[in-house]
Amino acid sequence: MTKRDAFEIGGVSIDAGTRKTVNLPISTLSDHTPVTMSVHVIHGKRQGPTMFVSAGIHGDEVIGVEILRRLLRTKSLGSLRGTLLVVPIVNAFGFHNHSRYLPDRRDLNRCFPGTPTGSLASRLAHDFMRHVVERCSFGIDLHSAAIHRTNLPQIRVSGTSRKKMELADAFGAPVILTSALRDGSLRAAARDRGIDVLLYEAGEGLRFDEMYVRAGVAGILRVMATREMLPRKAVTPAKANSILCKSSKWVRAPAGGLLRAFKSEGDVVEDGELLAAVSDPFGENEVELFASFDGIIIGRAVMPIVNEGDAIYHIAEVVSNARAETAVEDLSVQLEEDPLFDEDEII
Repeated sequence: MTKRDAFEIGGVSIDAGTRKTVNLPISTLSDHTPVTMSVHVIHGKRQGPTMFVSAGIHGDEVIGVEILRRLLRTKSLGSLRGTLLVVPIVNAFGFHNHSRYLPDRRDLNRCFPGTPTGSLASRLAHDFMRHVVERCSFGIDLHSAAIHRTNLPQIRVSGTSRKKMELADAFGAPVILTSALRDGSLRAAARDRGIDVLLYEAGEGLRFDEMYVRAGVAGILRVMATREMLPRKAVTPAKANSILCKSSKWVRAPAGGLLRAFKSEGDVVEDGELLAAVSDPFGENEVELFASFDGIIIGRAVMPIVNEGDAIYHIAEVVSNARAETAVEDLSVQLEEDPLFDEDEII
């Protein structure tokens, strides 16, 4: 077997069959503290695709960081074919400040592909594209809801190309939601370069959710096995097919007040079903919220204090409520019965 060439990144060479963390210089803070973007490279002994997995594009979306920490400890990566680039924290500025944004208040996921002479966000986007994304044939980007909201594990894709949907199905999240690309997003910039990117949404900003972390790790491994980067026998397949949803809508608070939620993410609801109630602090006035179509709740507000017009429930339309309920239940049972780590490894 011919030995693979070493993988070069940021002036560092990683030999085939080895792994290394490379710190890419990004900027210098006003107090002269250097800022880097760390990339962990696993360069397999055998030929295969080059893939990236990233988290922390929004600095307050920390669940992805934990998913990638556990992924890097997975023993099956020892038999990796190809090359895996893992970036747990793309936006170190926001991560340190517990903020979605960069210091200039820009959203990094609206600044791609970036430029080397633009704003701080634009330069960071450019470096991430040049050093990581453009070196790969596909990738997975990890996100969560913003603070005070939570999302059911879901894969978001643009379009329905066979190759991309194959990866989305393999991931095994309860829901696959097709959504249009936004200008300046990582997915849009990658698409323009012929690179498929799945977006995994799960959980709440600045919070971990154990089941949603497990779902993320398992999904990444399934995608890698589908692309023959890992042996299929080393990865547990999903017990149920994901629910494909082509449209979604937010139910908003009709008034300000105290929110009492009767439904949660993953619940399947029918048209006209009661979701929640908003009342004033004295209990004199109360307004109820109802579902306007059959669907599955893929996101919701977790703050009990709401203003008029606040987004409360994100509902995705489904073809069959019964099938949606079965899929969510089967996948939940699988995560509970087949944990990826022992408890002493999680703590």
